[in-house]
This record gives sequence, structure tokens and C-alpha cells, in this order.
Amino acid sequence: MRTMFSASVLSVALLALPGAAWSADKGTADEAVAMVKKAVALIKTDKAKAFAAIGDTANKEFHDRDLYVYVYDLNGVALAHGNNPKIVGKNLMALADSNGKLMIKEMADLAKSPAGKGWVDFKWPNPVTKAVENKSGYIERVDDMMVGSGIYK
Repeated sequence: MRTMFSASVLSVALLALPGAAWSADKGTADEAVAMVKKAVALIKTDKAKAFAAIGDTANKEFHDRDLYVYVYDLNGVALAHGNNPKIVGKNLMALADSNGKLMIKEMADLAKSPAGKGWVDFKWPNPVTKAVENKSGYIERVDDMMVGSGIYK
């Protein structure tokens, strides 16, 4: 009886492992907010150093699993991007997700609001899985910029 119970417990534990491993591979909302706050602090002290660090995929402070930092001005121009440096310098205000949502515009509107920070939901390619997934992006306004990171759901 005791052996059967132990085997049952072990089976349940083994079934739970893949889910736990998958969730550990994804960044959390708290981790995304912390990453944004770290980027904001560095931008306030040395903008050039911050933009270089954000764009450096080897920099683990601003790149962790599926988490990365992006910076846009309030007109939608990408100033630094941790996943796609090719878009730096481009105006992406009219960029829409697969549902037609203008997420950069929505982020800019949120950044310009009295709160100056918050979450925007959209669909975006996950850099780890390469699949388009639901994403929530957290942004904070810093001067005339918005700094963000996001989590895949």
C-alpha cells in the first residue's frame, strides 16, 4: 500500500514538472517591471550607456529568457530595442499586431496620461518560441520617452 501511494505521489510530481519548467522559462510581470525600473534608472544617469546595454543581447540585466527592454520616444520612434535592433530609428506609431491593435500608439497614449505608466495587451512574436503569442507590455514614461518590457502569456 505504501509503495502504491509513493508511486502515485511520484507520478503526480512528474506530471507537474513540465508545467513548472515551462513557467520558469517565461518572465513574470514582477520581473518585467523590475527590468523596466532598472533601465529607467540607467537612462536617467547615462542614456547612451543605457541604450547600448539594452541593445546588447549578451547583457543579462536587460535580456532574460523572453524578457527584453525597448525604448520609444512619445512619437513612436524606436530609440533602443533589446530584441530587434533593426527597428531603431524607425517610427512605429502605426505598427499593428495581428488583430490590428496599434500597440505603440496605445503605449504612447498611456505614457502621456497622468499615470505615465501601465500595461498594454497585444499579440507579438515570442523570441524564444517564435510563435505569435498574447503579450502584456509594461511601460513607464521617462522625460519624452517610454521604456518597456513585456511578458508572454
